[in-house]
Amino acid sequence: MRSGPGAPAPLPLFIPAPLAEAMIAHARAEAPLEACGIVGGRGRQALRFYPARNADRSPVRYTVHPEDQLRIMTELEERGEELWGIFHSHPHSEAYPSATDVRFAYYPDAYYLIASLAGPEPVLRAFRIVDGQITEYPLQIGAGGEAR
Repeated sequence: MRSGPGAPAPLPLFIPAPLAEAMIAHARAEAPLEACGIVGGRGRQALRFYPARNADRSPVRYTVHPEDQLRIMTELEERGEELWGIFHSHPHSEAYPSATDVRFAYYPDAYYLIASLAGPEPVLRAFRIVDGQITEYPLQIGAGGEAR
């Protein structure tokens, strides 16, 4: 997708409210460390949130624990879902990819969902990161979906 002036606006992504709430709850439970997880989905629709352990146990970076990643990828395959999104939190900074997030964005077809807990209310935003280029996608949060 092109980015910059004159580029078409990205189409919105759909996340069921229970999934967004589960991501925020996971972020709050893991604070002050970064929380992480994987989101299964299809097309522009998130279907399921799979919380994971942060193997880095860090307030400024995350790695999905390898055991959790294997379990989640197996479940995604069994359910016929795609690796739709990769979630993590920024406990003390805005919901925007950091330089570290960009450097370790190994899944160009996945959406990167970032929850910020830095303000009075949590903020959830979505991005694609391809070859170091960041494109934000609008989120529409509504009913339905399943949190694990």
